[in-house]
Amino acid sequence: MSTLPARPLPQPTTETAAYWAAAQEQRLVIQRCSSCGHCQFYPRAFCLSCLSDRLGWINASGQGRLYTYTVCRIAPSPAFESRLPYVVALIDLDEGVRLLANILDADLERIAIGARVGVCFESVSESCTLPQFTLLD
Repeated sequence: MSTLPARPLPQPTTETAAYWAAAQEQRLVIQRCSSCGHCQFYPRAFCLSCLSDRLGWINASGQGRLYTYTVCRIAPSPAFESRLPYVVALIDLDEGVRLLANILDADLERIAIGARVGVCFESVSESCTLPQFTLLD
C-alpha cells in the first residue's frame, strides 16, 4: 500500500510568524502601518507606502471579492491529487489588500469574478492552519 507524500506547508519567517499564529487561532490578520495607516499583504518588514518599519497587525473582516481564479484539474504533485479539481484565487479583501488562497466547497459553476467570498480556515496539520475562502453569494 503506497502512502501519499505530505502536503507542502508554509514555513513561517520573522515577517510572517504573526500571520501564521493568528491563522492557527482562526483569525485573518493583515499589516497596518502606524505611521501612515497603509494596509498591506503579504507581510513585510517595512511599509510599502512610506517605508516605515512601524507595522502592526489588525484583524481583517475576512470578506472580499474574487478578483480572478483558476481551476486546477492536474495536480502539481501527488499530494494534491485527492483535492482535484480545486480553485486557486486572488481575493481582494474589503480592507484593500489582495491575497492568494483556495476557494473551498464551491460548485465550480457558481464561481465567478466579482463574487463575494468569506474566510474559512483549513487545518492541515497540528501546527498549520490555512486561511481559505468560500462563496458568500
